[in-house]
Amino acid sequence: MRPERFEAFRDFIVSAVRAFPDRYPGLVAHEVLLAPPGTLLYVSRWRSEADLVAYAGEHWRDQPVVLPEEDEYLVAPLQVRHFSLAPLN
Repeated sequence: MRPERFEAFRDFIVSAVRAFPDRYPGLVAHEVLLAPPGTLLYVSRWRSEADLVAYAGEHWRDQPVVLPEEDEYLVAPLQVRHFSLAPLN
């Protein structure tokens, strides 16, 4: 991410994802997390893998979703990581 554009990028992401719960019913929860210096994480939790696929597409495991106009804030490709919640016993 371009360091001089970090605050603008944060505002862009927060604004862009604000409507996600209404647009993607399978989205259980989401948040934008900031970790200085200059790291932004978007964390989303989905009801099912099918709901996630409906949002992110078939290649959700290895290709991040890039929002229109997001490239102007980035100096390198986004990274995507996924975690599964293990059932409690």
